[in-house]
Amino acid sequence: MMRLIARRRYVLWALWSTLLSIGLGCSANAQVSPNEVLDPALNELEKEYFSQLKTINQAVAKTHFPFPFYLSRFVGLDPAQQAQTDTRGLEFVRFRDRVVLKATGNYNAAYNSGQFTRNERAGRTFRDVFLPILQIETQNIPPDVNCDAIGFEISYHVREKEKSYNYEGKEILVVVLDRTDAFLMAQATSDEARQDILNRSMIYVNGEDYGLSLLDKDPLAIDKLARAKSKKPNATSTASSTSVERLTHSQSGLLAGSSPASPAAVTSEPHVDPPAKLDLSKARPAATQEDAERLQSQYKSALAALAKEGEAKFHFVNYDPPAFVVVSKQLALQMTLKNTQKFDPEKSSIYKRAAQTFDLFLALRMNEILSKTPDDDSLEVYDFSVVNALASTGKERSEAIEFVIPKAIARQFAASEITNQQLIDKSSVLVNGVRIALNLQLVE
Repeated sequence: MMRLIARRRYVLWALWSTLLSIGLGCSANAQVSPNEVLDPALNELEKEYFSQLKTINQAVAKTHFPFPFYLSRFVGLDPAQQAQTDTRGLEFVRFRDRVVLKATGNYNAAYNSGQFTRNERAGRTFRDVFLPILQIETQNIPPDVNCDAIGFEISYHVREKEKSYNYEGKEILVVVLDRTDAFLMAQATSDEARQDILNRSMIYVNGEDYGLSLLDKDPLAIDKLARAKSKKPNATSTASSTSVERLTHSQSGLLAGSSPASPAAVTSEPHVDPPAKLDLSKARPAATQEDAERLQSQYKSALAALAKEGEAKFHFVNYDPPAFVVVSKQLALQMTLKNTQKFDPEKSSIYKRAAQTFDLFLALRMNEILSKTPDDDSLEVYDFSVVNALASTGKERSEAIEFVIPKAIARQFAASEITNQQLIDKSSVLVNGVRIALNLQLVE
C-alpha cells in the first residue's frame, strides 16, 4: 500500500509545470554559462561548480512548493511573464564585499494583507520556499564551498483590499546566510534554532533591513551591531576587500548589486571583529532511509503493539500501520487514523474541515497516543494523517488531512503547555498533499 506521505501531488502544479515546459523547452533547467561572467573570480567559481548548479536548478524545478515557484534572473515578475523569462536563477555574485551564491526567483503565492502581517508573509515564504531550496543546495555543494555566504532573493504577491478596490502588489524578501550558518540552517530541526541563525544574518524586505521572526506574529527589533559582525568577511574570505558589488540582470533586486534605489546596499558598516566560527560537526545530520529502517527494526514489537491498540482505541487504519519515515530530512513517526466524523464538502471548506479534524478528533487523542509511542532521541517529527470521509449527494469519497508536528511541540501540547493554535503555527498542515495556512478560530 502506497504511503499517504508519498502522494503529495496536486493537479494544478502538474498542469502549470506542463505549460511551463512547453513554453521554455530545453532552457528550463539551463544554468548561467561561465563565459557570461566577466568578474575573473566569479567566472572561476561558475566553472568550478557549474555541474552542481545545473543539478540544483533541475532539482528546484522538480520540487513541489505550496504554490508555483520559478527560479529567475528577474524578481517581481507577473506569472504571465515568467514563462518567457530567463530561468537561470543561480549565480555567484558580490554583495557587501562578500562572494554569495544566490538563488533568485518568483513565488506565486498571494497573501491577504488583512490575514497575514508582513512578518507572517515573510516567515511563511521562508519556510515554504527558502528552506526547501537551501536543503537542495546543501545536498549538492560541499560545506567548504568557495564562497562567503548563501543568499536568496524571492518575490511574492500581497493582496490589499480597500473599500473601493482590490490591489495586488509584491514584496521581495532577501536573506543572506553565512556559509557555515547556511549548512546549520539546513540541518536545524526547530524554529528556535533557525531563529538564532536568522538573528545574526542579513535580512531585507523591499530593500529595508528587517528583523524576521519565525516565533511571533510581529518582527524583532533589529540588532544592527550583531548583524554588522556577521556581515564583515573574515581573513579567509574569497571576496576582495576592494571589489565593488556587481549589478546583474535583476531590475529591482537588492542582492543583485548596489543599485542607488536600494539604500541598504550602500550603508556603511562599522569595523568589528568577525564572530567565532561555529562547529558544523555539532549539527544533527539529515535523516536517511537507512535511519528510518533501523528504528523500524529496533521498535518492531512496540510498533506492532501500538498498531493493535491504535485500531481498538484511536481509530488507526489497519492498512497503514505506524512506521518510521523520513519527512524533509527528519525522522518521523507516521500514524494514519480514520476520522469518526463525516463531512459534507458542499457545506464546509477544506480549512474548516482541517480545523475540526484537529480540534474535535486528533487533539482529543494525542496525549494518550504519544504515551504509547516509542520515544527515541533521534525521532524529530510526528506525522499524523487523518482520513476524512466526504459524503454528499454524490458518491462518497475521502480526503487526507496531514499534521506534521515537531516532536517537542507535540509533547508540549500533550502536557497542556501550549494551545491548539500555537501547535498549528509551528507545524505543517496539508490537505491531500497541499500545504495550507490554518487559523483555527478564523474558520470556525
